[in-house]
Amino acid sequence: MVASNKTRTFALNRSRHRFSSARNAAYQGGPFFVYTLMNYTKQLLTLQQQIDILKQRGLIVDNEAEAKSILDTISYFRLAGYWRLMENDKLNHVFKPGSHFTQIISLYHFDEELRMLVFAAIQQIEVTVRTRLIRLFSERHGAFWFMDATLADSSTMFQSNLINLKEELNRSEDEFILEHFRKYDTPSMPPVWKTLEVASMGTLSKLYANMNDSAAKKAVSRSFMIPKFEYMRNWLRCITVIRNICAHHARLWNANIVVKPNLPNRLPNQWITNKQIAPDKLYPHLSYIAYWLNSITPSNTFTKDIKALLTKYPVVDPAAMGFPRGYQNEPLWQ
Repeated sequence: MVASNKTRTFALNRSRHRFSSARNAAYQGGPFFVYTLMNYTKQLLTLQQQIDILKQRGLIVDNEAEAKSILDTISYFRLAGYWRLMENDKLNHVFKPGSHFTQIISLYHFDEELRMLVFAAIQQIEVTVRTRLIRLFSERHGAFWFMDATLADSSTMFQSNLINLKEELNRSEDEFILEHFRKYDTPSMPPVWKTLEVASMGTLSKLYANMNDSAAKKAVSRSFMIPKFEYMRNWLRCITVIRNICAHHARLWNANIVVKPNLPNRLPNQWITNKQIAPDKLYPHLSYIAYWLNSITPSNTFTKDIKALLTKYPVVDPAAMGFPRGYQNEPLWQ
């Protein structure tokens, strides 16, 4: 079958999704480019063919039977995100001399264990934020403050948050939600201590950001030893992104993270002193997660566990995660 070429004009798309033809061709905000596209005709490769391609590109596969078993459980293109750093020629996917398949698998398992550690920490933070947000706002504004438009900065975001909450309530199979709707029909949603228990982390973040009661927002942030609610608002947005990466089993360890955390010069508890770090790498996110977790459970072992994980997998370069030289001496990381 001969692939027929097509020439199309595309706008420069600023989103992460490139070249959706109809939508991008109508884009008015940037330069246009002409690309020649082809029909995709490649077929599924067998496990042996996948291994043969990797070997042809210079990867050393010491145990082909083991490699086949791994590729039967972890897909080729999931692993591709881990071996790209080992490529000399990223266009033709040629590996650096001495690159081993086992190194790729070590990176993969490191990332897997890292996600579990981070996700566990985020879960504890999320549960506590949810609890304190409900209590501290309800003490000031009653059981249905999330439905009060006068408490919102943006009416558009207020309506969007309500829609999200209604959708989350409709999806919920929690018995306390089902029982509530069997008994009550007014107001249209349960009180905040029921409704926010089924709200996503993203919705919680947006609710907090959109509330116009600065005193209540400060009460919540200061309960975590975060002196300004602006810091907590930013950290909530950031931690939602990290949570989603973990929940969807995406690559975390060397990810370029779009949202950038605020890094205050000083905080009441142990914090980092070196702020000359890459804001789009994981290290600053791990730092505010560690600080936040310390305010909830001072006896936690999060930073110790991260350091132990790096020791367990010497193939991992901490610099690729944004860790600065000498980070172990930071008060937060000691």
